[in-house]
Amino acid sequence: MKTITLLIPAYNEEAVLPALFQRLNSLAESIDDYRFEFLFINDGSRDQTLELIKNHATTDHRISYLNLSRNFGKEIAMLAGFDHVRGDACVVIDADLQDPPELIPEMIKLWQQGYDDVYARRKSRTGETWLKKKTSEWYYAILQSSTHVPIQVDTGDFRLLDRRCIEALRQFREASRNTKAMFSWIGYKKKELFYDRDPRAAGETKWNYHKLANLAIDGITSFTTAPLRISSILGIAVSGLAFLYIVYLLIRTVLFGFNDLAGYPSMMAVILFLGGIQLLSLGIIGEYIARIFNETKHRPLYLIEEYHAGSRKQ
Repeated sequence: MKTITLLIPAYNEEAVLPALFQRLNSLAESIDDYRFEFLFINDGSRDQTLELIKNHATTDHRISYLNLSRNFGKEIAMLAGFDHVRGDACVVIDADLQDPPELIPEMIKLWQQGYDDVYARRKSRTGETWLKKKTSEWYYAILQSSTHVPIQVDTGDFRLLDRRCIEALRQFREASRNTKAMFSWIGYKKKELFYDRDPRAAGETKWNYHKLANLAIDGITSFTTAPLRISSILGIAVSGLAFLYIVYLLIRTVLFGFNDLAGYPSMMAVILFLGGIQLLSLGIIGEYIARIFNETKHRPLYLIEEYHAGSRKQ
């Protein structure tokens, strides 16, 4: 009998865990053809998340948990989970129940048909603001236009991955990660499922706009060098315009003589514009240099404080 691992990153989710345990149990009892492993990744929670998981693991031997030494972020927590997945397939799902576990049986059916990556695509996103939806749309548009790898739009981490997809993702060891883009990069046979995303079942979201902006910057700079190319093109364009303006000044001086006009406002505008372009380019270069610096240190991506492997015999 094959095993399916549910990989569940958790950070300060004590309010939603009782409902999650109940729905996961109902899911497992509704499917007799597979064994289940519920692999929780406690990403440095400061509330009772770990204690609740440990207590439930004493009565439900399908539960495994990985307690990281501190909060490393969801991207690294997912990698830690991939490193410890024991199942023949893995379903990545958030602990907040915005992604319904009841969709997993349909994912399993498509996996049985030969698909390696069955990803859930959102038709609607209840409980999210207009600004968050629009910024997400803009982010995917920018990412899609800056890379040759097709990116799945309106999708998160909620998906079923075959074992060979998991083995492929384990090979990505960079510190600045964009797992959503990695799902696209590895290829394999993919299939989408449409669903309506629910609001959080309990608790508060951990993603504010500052964290989302940092995630977007990390995602773009870790997956494409397009910002560097745009900076270079912009520099060439500005230099070309400046050269044409110099030629214009020379021709005007030769043909009409020197004309000392008051040009302080226009001169300042040009200086500030060029200074802004230079600072923008330096900032983009700095982002990439910072990532090179982080990668060359070869630090471990995460540290484990405790690992408990549940029993597969259920």
